[in-house]
Amino acid sequence: MNEKETGELRRQLRPDRHAIARVFGCYVNENKEIISTFEQPMGLLTEEEGEQYLTLLKKVLSGGIGRNLIDIEFSTRQVADSDEHRLLMKLRSTKLADEATRMELYQKIIPTVALESHYLILMAYNAYDVPFKSKTDVMERDSDQDSQVYSYVLCSICPVKKTKPGLGYDHEERSFRMEKGEWLVSPPQLGFLFPAFDDRSTNLYNALFYTKDMKEGHDEFIEAVFHTKAPKPAAEQKQDFEAILSTSLEEECSLEVVQTVHDQLCNRIAAHKESKVAQPLMIERAEVEEVLENCGISEEHLAKFNVAFDSEFGSNQPVSPQNLIDSRKFEVKTPNVTIRVASDASELVQTRVIDGVKYIMIRADETVEVNGVPVEIQS
Repeated sequence: MNEKETGELRRQLRPDRHAIARVFGCYVNENKEIISTFEQPMGLLTEEEGEQYLTLLKKVLSGGIGRNLIDIEFSTRQVADSDEHRLLMKLRSTKLADEATRMELYQKIIPTVALESHYLILMAYNAYDVPFKSKTDVMERDSDQDSQVYSYVLCSICPVKKTKPGLGYDHEERSFRMEKGEWLVSPPQLGFLFPAFDDRSTNLYNALFYTKDMKEGHDEFIEAVFHTKAPKPAAEQKQDFEAILSTSLEEECSLEVVQTVHDQLCNRIAAHKESKVAQPLMIERAEVEEVLENCGISEEHLAKFNVAFDSEFGSNQPVSPQNLIDSRKFEVKTPNVTIRVASDASELVQTRVIDGVKYIMIRADETVEVNGVPVEIQS
């Protein structure tokens, strides 16, 4: 799935657009014990309550593709005959109405979720009458081609935290008094969509997994629900890429080389964003190798880089450049000093060796402040 497709689904999860008849939930404590289960007709909720449920469900479709939103791919064998795919299909075909099927999913999820607080497993079934999209990107519902209905299940796993007791205003008494803490639902930490909405149509071979924290891979959850290997988290991919550059390039891993790699990847990310291409940007190892080669890296170290890259990310496997670098900043760190500059200004930082001493130099042509105080640099 891409950002346009997730955005299209999010826009349908509005009070005046969705087709969700009921929401279903399982409330679990920190000991992995079920406190209660429920099903709630949306039509009996207040407008504010309904919007809150939609917000919790919609959050599972937010974030960056390949970072917070991970494509889960089923094998042909799984789709043809597997317990995990059969369960997801039954949840969808019954519109979540079968209690035993819901409980089967709850029992798969609960042992894999490690939250310090209580949490809510919230689910909903929705059907979206997908309008035909003309060549001019105009939605047309009166077209003969407008016949597809995309039906799907959303699952959102939300921490439920107790607020601290404190002073609260009592309108009847017109005074402040101590109020007990309340159990409130927080935004989801993880969740999923099944089936995927690829090319604006149903794809039973994929699901979309959501994680709030890009450092968390939720391997156990993905294994239990989808019975497939969890993709490497975005934060781990970044750490691995940094380690590959350091260990494979060795003494040739200079600030200028890392700076060039960072700038080149940032440029590609920016160009892709400006092009407004729907598909996520992916690059192959050969593209990074070319950048390193242009930096003058020796053949010996290029060969080491290629082996290390393929070992970590797979041979001929494309990766998202946004998972390899932080495109928002450029950072230089020593044990005592950390320097952060905007990605498009990394050329301001250089290294020098003066009288045998190594220095990090920052060009300071504009205003310089120290602890908020503008200072002058004496010549």
